[in-house]
Amino acid sequence: MAKNYILDATTANRKMQRMAYEIVENNLDEPSIILAGIRESGSVIARNIQQLLQQISSIKTDLITISLDKKNPDEVTITPDTDFNNKVVLIIDDVANSGKTLLYAMKPLLAFHPRKVQTLALVERTHKAFPIHTDYVGLSLATTLQEHIFVETDGDDVKGAYME
Repeated sequence: MAKNYILDATTANRKMQRMAYEIVENNLDEPSIILAGIRESGSVIARNIQQLLQQISSIKTDLITISLDKKNPDEVTITPDTDFNNKVVLIIDDVANSGKTLLYAMKPLLAFHPRKVQTLALVERTHKAFPIHTDYVGLSLATTLQEHIFVETDGDDVKGAYME
């Protein structure tokens, strides 16, 4: 069965570039941002965003990984261990579906007092079950609950996104 692509690699990269500019614009006064990629595809997108930010800005970025079981997100781990007090944190995922993953990814931050927490998703679906607003969105899409969106990556490259 052929994949129904909603983003090809070129368009996905253009979307990430636009989001990088938005991040800089909304964080001009910040000396640094912690980019927290949700493992696996979210981490790939976070690395791409970090490279783009380094090209267009002098804002220092630190890259961390958030690991959790998206179906049963009881345990959330962050590597490396990080102090989020008075820091700007950008949580990055590939697809924002119900908002559940982004919400649970914030769980470790509750032990700290970050200055600002923002969220980014390459693709956002328009039916949220949790009170999460995605600050930076590559593509917003109205889908049925039966449709699923997948972001395809190869190493550090985003190859595109498709819907099934």
